[in-house]
Amino acid sequence: MKTQRPIAAEEEHRVVPFRPRNGPARRVTEAGNANPNPPVPLPRREPAQLDLSRYEQMREEPDDFRHRILANIAAIAFTVALTAIGIWLAMSIADLRKTQDCLLTGRRDCARIITETYTP
Repeated sequence: MKTQRPIAAEEEHRVVPFRPRNGPARRVTEAGNANPNPPVPLPRREPAQLDLSRYEQMREEPDDFRHRILANIAAIAFTVALTAIGIWLAMSIADLRKTQDCLLTGRRDCARIITETYTP
C-alpha cells in the first residue's frame, strides 16, 4: 500500500500576481519612477437615446380588446387545466409507486380500503 506524504507548507499556498486590466499600462521613466503625467482619458460618448418610436407602426384597424381578453382568459384556463392534470398525475404515480414498493417488500395489506359511514 502506498503511503501518501503530506503536501509541503511551501507548496500548499502559492500567490500568483496578476496585472490589473482596468487601467492603462504605467510607463516608467529613466529615473525608475512612474510617469508623473498619466495619459489623459478620452471623453466618453453618451449612448443614443433609446426611443421605441422607430418600431411603432400605424395599424389599419384598431385593436380588438374584447378578443384579446377572451384569448387571455382561454390561455389562463388552459394553463390551469394543464397544471391540475400534472398535479393529479404526479400524485397518482406517487401512490402507485408507494403501493408497488409495499407489494415488493412482501406485505399483503397494501391496498387502500376506503370506509364510508352510512347514516340514514
